[in-house]
Amino acid sequence: MRIKRLYIILLIVSCIALTACKGGYSFTGADISADTKTFTVELFPNHASLVQPTLSNVFTETLKDKFLSQTSLQLVNDNGDLYFDGEITNYNVTAQAYQGNETSALTRLTITVKVRFTNNIEPSKNFESSFTRYADFESSQNLSAVEGELMQQICDELVDDIFNKSVANW
Repeated sequence: MRIKRLYIILLIVSCIALTACKGGYSFTGADISADTKTFTVELFPNHASLVQPTLSNVFTETLKDKFLSQTSLQLVNDNGDLYFDGEITNYNVTAQAYQGNETSALTRLTITVKVRFTNNIEPSKNFESSFTRYADFESSQNLSAVEGELMQQICDELVDDIFNKSVANW
């Protein structure tokens, strides 16, 4: 009977503690002010010398999806408390891992995105940075056969980096 009461007390204390932390902590590691309610993501145009037609949309939607799924913020078209804009500055395919017969065993797809982040609630957290990620694939594979999957993988990694820098304080 005494142990049962102890468990009930611990449960109540835990609930109070979790409620007290609302707004300053999340299980995703995001550190977002309780005053921050909305975010805006502008379309990231592709200004790379090699333009992949769907990349702007894939990257922009991946960034929106990350914030919708990992935070309680609402997506708004204009004037969000958190505001993201920028451009894709590099989309490049290069040979890697040369073999003895001067052929490449791997090919690397690299994407760079320039991001301007404005935190209208906490302006000290504003930044402008470039983020670069890449993925390698077998040179025997045709780029068009693996491009969609690699592009999504790289966009996911870029968005993780942007999320971490903007709201996770990593």
